[in-house]
Amino acid sequence: MVGSRLSELLTARFGEAPGVPDGLESHPFLTCLAARGSCRAFTTDTVTDATLETLAAAALCAPSKSDLQQRDILIVSAPEQRGALRDLLSAQAWIADAPHFVIFLANNRRQRQVQKMHEKPFPNDHLDAFFNASVDAGIALALFMAAAEAAGLGCCPISTIRNHLAPVRDLFSLPDHVFPVAGMAIGYPADTARMSPRLPLSATVHNDRFSDCSDEVIQDYDARRSAATGGPAWSRTRAEMYAEQQRGDFGGFIRGIGFKTD
Repeated sequence: MVGSRLSELLTARFGEAPGVPDGLESHPFLTCLAARGSCRAFTTDTVTDATLETLAAAALCAPSKSDLQQRDILIVSAPEQRGALRDLLSAQAWIADAPHFVIFLANNRRQRQVQKMHEKPFPNDHLDAFFNASVDAGIALALFMAAAEAAGLGCCPISTIRNHLAPVRDLFSLPDHVFPVAGMAIGYPADTARMSPRLPLSATVHNDRFSDCSDEVIQDYDARRSAATGGPAWSRTRAEMYAEQQRGDFGGFIRGIGFKTD
């Protein structure tokens, strides 16, 4: 859909589009966002260290809660570590061909360091400390991905890194109060990433107050998405996925690295 107007891309994505102002119809960055898709097939071309570091710098321009900056980006370059990470994530076969990896870290450790430097107490040692650092890392991930795709690269976040928290901690020497929120595969795309239809804007954008969407809205979305992708119903596959426990040890790991969850 290269060259499509923003309203056309949004309609393809959501089944509907807002009244896009004329001045935004051909906005290059917005059309890039609207057309984006996760990339799981890469060429053998390598991304330079300078490019990865520039993208990391762009991502870290993101806002952070109270300017606490509780997020870091770990670029995985050493062949031994890259190989070990691929082995950990081998359940997803496509990851083996990803040329580069970055990991987005929640880092609440540095704030504790700052409190100690200035001989100040840390009365906020509760669930909000975990949450703030996690959200900061997620915002940085989103900006890194948007920057990378605007630069012609392909990306795919990897949440399954949280299936291997202890080995990842040991592999990258992560201290207490620092943990991976997500990994990301990055490289030059081997083909055009497929756009995934999303739930309609009328179900996910709320004006003035929240409103639940009906089963019928979800069923209509299932039909629209299946028609576009040829795949099974979205709601059924998501329900089946979440009918099995995932990461039941996550809370225990987080408490084990020093976070309080009360």
